[in-house]
Amino acid sequence: MSTVPISVHLSRLLPLRRRLLKEMKFTAVFAVAAAAAASVGAVPAETNANRLARGLTPLPPVRRATPVGAARRSSPSGTPYQCSTGPVQCCNSLTTSSNPIASTLIGLLGVVVGPNVAVGLTCSPLSVIGIGGNSCSQQTVCCRNNNFNGLIAIGCTPININL
Repeated sequence: MSTVPISVHLSRLLPLRRRLLKEMKFTAVFAVAAAAAASVGAVPAETNANRLARGLTPLPPVRRATPVGAARRSSPSGTPYQCSTGPVQCCNSLTTSSNPIASTLIGLLGVVVGPNVAVGLTCSPLSVIGIGGNSCSQQTVCCRNNNFNGLIAIGCTPININL
């Protein structure tokens, strides 16, 4: 059996050791960089409340949502006082279906309505708001069922249009 001097074995191991040290340094540097990047994102931003408490001016607003151009509608929305179920109604009174007068009218018309449904009594439509004598001194409402010639309107929601 021949003996090989130990210096030959060490000379073969030395390049391997250097390569391992380089890889370990790179891994350590990468781990430190990743931890630093993660901790920067975890620091809470300074709030305007904190700034105002210290006597500083507030920061400008930051836009974080969808850009305005992407949120635009393809067609204009309706007017703010438009009913999707028909014209805005002006009713002399607004009550519920359990009211004796309203329940009598509902019964005479043969309509089935649950208890405590909002109904308008003696209603007339307001065609165009604010033009030529269209005014309502009682309650303006938007109703789901207006098919009873103004005698009664069923499923009403009061609206405020300041006429």
